[in-house]
Amino acid sequence: MVGIVAISHSGKLAEGILEITEQMAKNAPVIAVGGTNDGRIGTDINRILNAINEVYSEDGVLIFYDLGSAMMNAEMAVEFLDEDKKSNIEIVDAAFVEGVISAAVYSNINMDKEFILDEMKKIKINKRD
Repeated sequence: MVGIVAISHSGKLAEGILEITEQMAKNAPVIAVGGTNDGRIGTDINRILNAINEVYSEDGVLIFYDLGSAMMNAEMAVEFLDEDKKSNIEIVDAAFVEGVISAAVYSNINMDKEFILDEMKKIKINKRD
């Protein structure tokens, strides 16, 4: 199954997304990381890197994020990975909550990474522009 990493600046938002995905796609490998290690608003590269490694498989990993600096930390975390893993990870530009939940549902029914990425184009919101 495709692994899903959800990165939020808020630990509460991350917990909420995880709660919903566990209800809708309980077998999908999803990790939600939110906030800093000391509970503040923000993101943490080490927590993101650990989440990627935890859900990683040969099926790949999709990373979703809420705001711009979360994307930058996701990119930096990916840079710390081995070259073979990097090529199997995508940072997705999509509506955050809808993207994570939809991707988890697709992963849960064993759709591949390319299928999920195609579906995420429907909810792309051009965060990187």
